Amino acid sequence: MARMPDAVAIHATADQLATVKYDANGLVPCIAQDITTRSVLMMAWMNAETLQMTLEEGRMVYWSRSRQEVWRKGDTSGDRQFVREAYYDCDGDTLLFLVEQEGKGACHTGEYSCFYRAFGEGQ
Repeated sequence: MARMPDAVAIHATADQLATVKYDANGLVPCIAQDITTRSVLMMAWMNAETLQMTLEEGRMVYWSRSRQEVWRKGDTSGDRQFVREAYYDCDGDTLLFLVEQEGKGACHTGEYSCFYRAFGEGQ
């Protein structure tokens, strides 16, 4: 039986959370990056609620703009993401989570990363 990754809660301070800048829709872009390979897995959106849920639960929880609902990564696909480290950028308007990816990968197409296509000839 495969080892189940442990969830790791991140204890952010109130000042750190207050630094996060949300857009007019109350959302902030979030990058998920594989902690081992350093591959960028995906970009999705978070709101204040899903950011708090992610930090507390140690599992990636996003906001689905298309469905207008909380989206806990992997609840349907089984391809869960477990938080290992969490960062916010210098402007506070982009989040970066280093995660342990479980299952096939992060992309809904079945690819390991959503960034599997390159620009340029012969790609």
